[in-house]
Amino acid sequence: MRRAVSIIAAYLILLLTALLPAQKTAAPSPTLPPPPQMQIGLVNAAPAQDVPPYEVRALWVVRHTMTSPQAVKEMVARAKANGFTDLIVQVRGRGDAYYNSRIEPRADELFGQPVEFDPLALALDEAHRIGIRVHAWINIYVVANIEELPQSKEHLIYQHPEWLMVPREIANELYAVDPKSPDYLKRLVEFTRNNRTELEGLYTSPAHPAVKENLIKIWLDIAERYAVDGLHFDYVRYPNTNFDYSRSALESFRSEVERTLSDETRAELAGQAERDPMAYAASFPDQFADFQRRQVTDLVERVYKGVKAVKPHAIISAAVFANDEDAARSKFQDWRQWMRLGWLDVACPMAYTPDTAAFRRQINNAVKLASGKQIWAGIGGYKQSADSSVEKIKVTRELGAQGFVLFSYDSSVRVSELNPEGKYLELVRDAWRQPLSSSSLLSR
Repeated sequence: MRRAVSIIAAYLILLLTALLPAQKTAAPSPTLPPPPQMQIGLVNAAPAQDVPPYEVRALWVVRHTMTSPQAVKEMVARAKANGFTDLIVQVRGRGDAYYNSRIEPRADELFGQPVEFDPLALALDEAHRIGIRVHAWINIYVVANIEELPQSKEHLIYQHPEWLMVPREIANELYAVDPKSPDYLKRLVEFTRNNRTELEGLYTSPAHPAVKENLIKIWLDIAERYAVDGLHFDYVRYPNTNFDYSRSALESFRSEVERTLSDETRAELAGQAERDPMAYAASFPDQFADFQRRQVTDLVERVYKGVKAVKPHAIISAAVFANDEDAARSKFQDWRQWMRLGWLDVACPMAYTPDTAAFRRQINNAVKLASGKQIWAGIGGYKQSADSSVEKIKVTRELGAQGFVLFSYDSSVRVSELNPEGKYLELVRDAWRQPLSSSSLLSR
């Protein structure tokens, strides 16, 4: 009997010893707060207090801050000191990389930095160590500034000029030019420089299949190799309705339309197209606009599904024009549909106006269009005082948005007329912590 008891006791000790390590690995201490999509209910149930629990307080960090280890470390520390929860750091600015990309050239601004310096990796290490989430901000279609073209000959504007968007004014001219000819890129650059007040730079065509595949690879490269908490769309739009009349876009649209035409109409239009490549787009302007919108929407859907397959908990967000109707009509950015169909977790309306009443209307509209997803209100700190930005923060809370994003960290630390001491973040921090009124809480 005594021997049987000893055997059972020894067996139990061995069993407990085997189980203890498994328990340690199964329940690690969390470093970061849960992602915001897990917290919507808690946000809406917040009791009256200075700052709602789990409110997202984010900063857009432009690539110019990601150019040295010292600047990155200072940025993260300053965000923490001033109560920010999330950093949206720009890692693809103009078809280049502020991380160790396997696809695109290293950014010109990183010239002179050690090759082992990886701005995104350093931002992640520094931020995660102190409990701040990091989102990789990826500019989509804009790929080159116009005043100073990329230095690397590996850049896509040199390797694939056929990927670039073409404006209506020079579409017929460029249709007859081989994109590999130096004259093709030269003419696009010349046109863009002559219209610099309306255009941010050169854009790639949403309708070109290779552009879509390249962008998806970029997103997956980051999602698979970096411990990002989210990935963020920007410039996911056309510059205006004057684009894209590139050969690829016109031929794709023609192929789509011809399937719906009678033999007689098809023959007639084919004859017109021999003289005018834009004949199909001109004959069916509404259908061409729908085609343009679908190109952008198709990319958003494919990126969303692709990233979620490899990193299910990553937050997919987008900076979008606050006026949803104008965004869909004049930029072909139909973010209402993206939210409705579930291809975004968060929309960040760029409601940069200093006018608080106008800001309220824009964010209230966005909250109504959220379709169960989140709204982080984009506040244009660069064009208003810190007090004015604080007013906007209070409005986001009253309207039930899940947080805000300040544009930008870079302007907030730069001395300017609106920021004479370079202490914008400190002023915002000191002013935003005021109790919500009971009426505000009830409206949420």
